[in-house]
Order: sequence, then structure tokens, then C-alpha cells
Amino acid sequence: MFDPVEKLKEFVRHPSISADPSAKEGMKGAREFVAGLLTSIGFSTEIVPTALHPIILAHRGGKPEWPHVIIYGHYDVQPADPLNLWQTPPFEPQIRGHRIYGRGTADNKGPLMTHIAAVARLLERRPDLPLRITFMIEGEEETGSPSFLPFIEKHKDRLQADFVYLSDTGIPRPDQVVITCGLRGLTLFDVVVTGSKMDLHSGLHGGVLRNPIQALAELCASLHTPDGRVNVPGFYDDVLEVEPWERAELAKLGQSEEQYREFLGIPAFHAHKGYTPFEATRFLPTLEFNGIGGGYQGEGTKTVIPSKAFVKISCRLVPNQNPEKIRDLLYKTIRERMPKDVTFELVDQHQGIPYVVVPPDRSNTPKDQSPVLARAFRAADASITEVFGKQPLYLREGGSVPIIADIKRVLGLDSVLFGLFLPEDNLHAPNESFDLNVMEKGIRASEKILESVAKG
Repeated sequence: MFDPVEKLKEFVRHPSISADPSAKEGMKGAREFVAGLLTSIGFSTEIVPTALHPIILAHRGGKPEWPHVIIYGHYDVQPADPLNLWQTPPFEPQIRGHRIYGRGTADNKGPLMTHIAAVARLLERRPDLPLRITFMIEGEEETGSPSFLPFIEKHKDRLQADFVYLSDTGIPRPDQVVITCGLRGLTLFDVVVTGSKMDLHSGLHGGVLRNPIQALAELCASLHTPDGRVNVPGFYDDVLEVEPWERAELAKLGQSEEQYREFLGIPAFHAHKGYTPFEATRFLPTLEFNGIGGGYQGEGTKTVIPSKAFVKISCRLVPNQNPEKIRDLLYKTIRERMPKDVTFELVDQHQGIPYVVVPPDRSNTPKDQSPVLARAFRAADASITEVFGKQPLYLREGGSVPIIADIKRVLGLDSVLFGLFLPEDNLHAPNESFDLNVMEKGIRASEKILESVAKG
């Protein structure tokens, strides 16, 4: 009998931190565990080498006329730091109440195991199921998926399917599933500012040169207006107006702004005028500072003027914004505003593009949508409603899944994104967890969705 909770525990025990070169054994262990699991339920499985962390490709074949679905996931996780904030060790999964705690439980090992368990149960019950299934599971999602695009370009012929199915997005409550219909794009870069050629004694040299931290702080402060708008000329030029149906669908969430504020632990919101906090996180572009540093960071004091300071900046972008254009606008603004008595470097990082994932109007299927994909949407709507007790909502997601755009551009495939993780799951943070009740319902719904797709 396939026990998804025990399998998830075993999966989480592998510290598969793709960003950490010392975690190679954890990456290998997680990869081999998933490959072995898929082989055990009847899949032809291979581990395909990439420039860094291999991709697992597992096939269940069948007749050419059978529908073909690709199920995507990733076996890598974020670093667990800061370790002192975890109540239990991050790679020793613990169940407390109806939650399983551990790094990767919600992102993405729990959701991935949900679909593996659904497939295992379905094939045990229906070994003759007329459905071709391919699992495509990467190990670099948490570092920007650098090997993913070359992989799908190289193996394009092997990845011809009807749609891609995945769970790497969120839901607001355990009883309210969201099928994501839009993802914000992403542009990332660093700014490194240099003053003197070395750290200087602040008593001997203070007052004769600009401190790189001051230069960086002044620059960062200039990139927003007091009301929270991004203060970069042209930043909003291509932003489209929000459609009325999108506001109406979001209103169905019935979320309380006060509860959201308390959840965040902030004294007040700082959102765009004319947008609710919930609209701002889904419909508007952003510019955020993700990390900043320079000078002495230890206990006590050290009176130095640092030689260098840095800031990490990310922009979440909405449909119709071009990441390259936004990056160029930002670089131009930074060059104009940076003080002339320091030097600086702009360092490109990973970037993605906006992508509309599913049709917004379920009753008005686009003419170019494949019959199998349309059937998948109908099956998802019906199955999720039956299992979770409420019809799913179709909403944009505030986050980014850049691989979705690559899949659409290279393979020509749309994606069905079945959200499963909750706000309280603490993705990327200490004490990450996954709701086991949501997992069990997700397994049942996913099993029904796949069976309905196969029936035709």
C-alpha cells in the first residue's frame, strides 16, 4: 500500500539544497529516492544529466491516441537557515497535529508527492488506464532553473503532450483551492557600490569621502515615492488595466484585510492607492530590496568606513511588461542617480517573463485550446469542487514560476496549476510545514482529474 505521508517523510530527510555545493549527497539522495519511487509504480525512469543537477524523466507509455500529460515538480529545496529558529531539525520531519514540518514539505516535496500518490492509487485501481503520463522533475528550481530551458530545447521531441500539470502555487484557505491563471514575471539584479580601495578607519578618514552605504541608501530611497509607487520613469507605461472579472473573482475570496495585516505582523499596509492589499499582490508590479549589506556585521562595534556595499533588487512584473525593457529602465535610472564620487557595478541575475496560464472564462474556451486541455480544466473544476466542497477560484498569483513561460514558448504547452500550499506553510522560512488534510484531499482530487482526462 502506497503511504504518501511516510514517503514524504523519507523524501524530506534528504537535504536537497541546490544552492549549496556541500549538499551534493542530499541532492543525489532525493533524486534517487524519487526515481526509485516512480520506477516502483511502473514508470520507465531515467536520470538525465545537466550542467549541474540532473532532471528525472519518467514515462508511462501507451497508444498514440491516448491523451498525454506531463507532471512537473522539483526535488530541490531552499537552505534551512537560520537554523536556530526551527522548533525541530529541518531535515528530520515531524508531525504535529495535522501538519508535517520540515524543509521542502510545502515547496515542493509535499505537492509533488501528492501527484505521485494520486498516480500510484489510480494505476493500482486502473492498470489499463488510457493515459500517457510523463513526470519531469528538476533539481534547480530554487536557483532559477538554469538547466531547464536547455533540457526542454534538447528533448523537445520527447516532450510532446497535451498539457502540463503541476502544484507549485498557493491557496488562501484549506477549503478554497485556487487554479492560477496568471503569474508575475521576474527581473533580478544586484548593485555593488565601491568607495575607497579598502576599508578605512572612520576617525582618521571620515568626512572626506562618501560612504558606500550612504550612497546605496540614498539610491534605494529614491526608487519609491512616499505612497509606495516605483519611482522609475516608464516603469508603469505598459501595465494593463485590471479586468472587472478579475476583481470580481478575487472578491469571492472573502478575505479580511485586518486578519491579513495581523498575519503579516505589520502596523499598517503600504499599498497603492485604489488597490486593496489583495489586489496589489496579484495585479501590480513591484520593486523590492531582498538583501543589503556593507561594513561590519558582527556583535558590538567596529568603526570602519566600508570599501563596498551591495543591494539585491527584484522586480515582479505583470502581463505586458517586458523584463528586458524594465531592466534597462532601472539601469538607466540607477546610472543617473548614483553619486559620482563612488563607482558601481550592475550584476544581472535570473529573470523571467509574465505568462497567462489558463483561460479566464471557463465557459468561453479559446478556439486554439486543445480538447484535452479544455477537458482538464473542466475536470479540475468538477473534481476540486467535489473533494474540497467549494468551486476553485481562478486568480493571478503574486509569485513567479519562470519555467511555465519556457514550457509555453518551447513546447507550446499550457499549464494547469493546482494550488496546494497555504500562507501559514512558511515557504522558504523556518518551520516550513504542509497541511496533511490538504494533501489527502489533493490526492483524491488529482486522481479524479487524471481519470477524467483519460476518459475523454
